[in-house]
Amino acid sequence: MPLEIDDVTVRYGDVTALNGVSLSVADGETLGLVGTNGAGKTTLFRLLVGHESPDAGSVQVAGHDPTAGPAVREAVGYLPEASGFRAALTGREVLRFHARLRGVPESARRERVARTLATVGLADAADRPVGDYSNGMARRLGLATALVADPDVLLLDEPTAGLDPNGVTAFDRLVGALAERTDTTVVVCSHVLSVVERLCDRVAVLEDGVVRERGSVADLRRSVGSDGAPAADDTSAGTTLDDVFRDAVHAEPPVSLGGESA
Repeated sequence: MPLEIDDVTVRYGDVTALNGVSLSVADGETLGLVGTNGAGKTTLFRLLVGHESPDAGSVQVAGHDPTAGPAVREAVGYLPEASGFRAALTGREVLRFHARLRGVPESARRERVARTLATVGLADAADRPVGDYSNGMARRLGLATALVADPDVLLLDEPTAGLDPNGVTAFDRLVGALAERTDTTVVVCSHVLSVVERLCDRVAVLEDGVVRERGSVADLRRSVGSDGAPAADDTSAGTTLDDVFRDAVHAEPPVSLGGESA
């Protein structure tokens, strides 16, 4: 498996951030990781990108320990929630730097940079200063930095953060097309459940450092009715991932502000 998390526990003093978490993601699969604030999502992503190590259990990403260094940088693409680029640099210059950092051979760098800029729809803006980019263009450049080394595993942390509705739609289409055309394994961490529902094959719901629910979007929708009770197969059509999430974390449904009469 490109991504294997086996019985992982992480503690910060008296606080257990992750408690016996196990997950695996197959070649070409897209996993959505959702949960409330403090559920353990950030800690899990920090493990996957090698920023920290578990207190117990093991993590393997593209066959490597994430803390292994250069081998992981070449095999894993990471889009953080916030990407900062020097405003005076062009998109092409930014991507050349990241290609070198990620170990793309010099002989292949020019072609790889041009191809990746075209993939994310920035070929025409490649030589413009990044300071002139819109939020959507900057986010696509961030995705390009994650893709430029042709990674086996792609980690997307709040990928639509800061985008307007049109930008969200365009980004969804881009990531969806990438998932269809390649065998890249993708993990999406997002508070926007509709994005996860559209992009992901499977979903894992984290709460209090534990995986409360996991499965395909369709199976999870079938498992919970819109009233929070188990659903029969013929009632799942009206059930959303939001219903599944609220049931998993025992959250109250949102209050209606529509002025409906009793």
